[in-house]
Amino acid sequence: MNLQLLSFGPQGWADELLHGLAVTAATSGAAFVLALLFGALGAASKLSGSWPLRALGQGYTTVFRGVPELLVLYLVFFGGDMLLSAVAQTVFGVGGGFKTPVFAVGVLAIGICAGAYCAEVMRGAALAVPRGVLEAADSLGLTRWQRFRLVLAPIALRIALPGLGNILQITIKESALISVVGLAELLRQAAVAAGSTRQPFTFYIAAAFLFYALTLLIQVGTRRVERRMRRA
Repeated sequence: MNLQLLSFGPQGWADELLHGLAVTAATSGAAFVLALLFGALGAASKLSGSWPLRALGQGYTTVFRGVPELLVLYLVFFGGDMLLSAVAQTVFGVGGGFKTPVFAVGVLAIGICAGAYCAEVMRGAALAVPRGVLEAADSLGLTRWQRFRLVLAPIALRIALPGLGNILQITIKESALISVVGLAELLRQAAVAAGSTRQPFTFYIAAAFLFYALTLLIQVGTRRVERRMRRA
């Protein structure tokens, strides 16, 4: 293991690895925000009194929890190119191939898949709120929106936080899949460095350490937020 290759400067690859780490963090963060949005919509659909919405939410969580994330990534990658080309040809009359930005592809694909798991976590958290608490809110004459904002959402968030923290860590690991479509995230940079120097062990160990450091940071932050919410 050649540690000199992990230094900064012309002979080292530390700059490239840290840039890849930043791309991984940005991709994971954006995908998780999107997953929370999809998860909230999915949970609301599954808890809805309308059977078409319940069926739609159930279909979303069933499909995207059952289909491999890599397959979803390929579908978004190639489907996005076809969609952009079709829209450009139909609306603007412009032919030729159009490429979907790989960052957007990764964020959307991972966000959709992670959102299916977020939906189940949020749904379970909402159902775990004691019924007596909701009945007390109704007795105070709160509207449905006030009951959700002031009572249901804060309690459900406390219950859902550990599960959402786990999904965030999984999202960080799944971001490595985006390397197959060319995004220069951490694993991609490690692969390029390993191929250039013929030192795969050095760079893949370094990538593993950086992934672990990022997930450990998320874990510590999640636990601190949990402790603060317990005191509140």
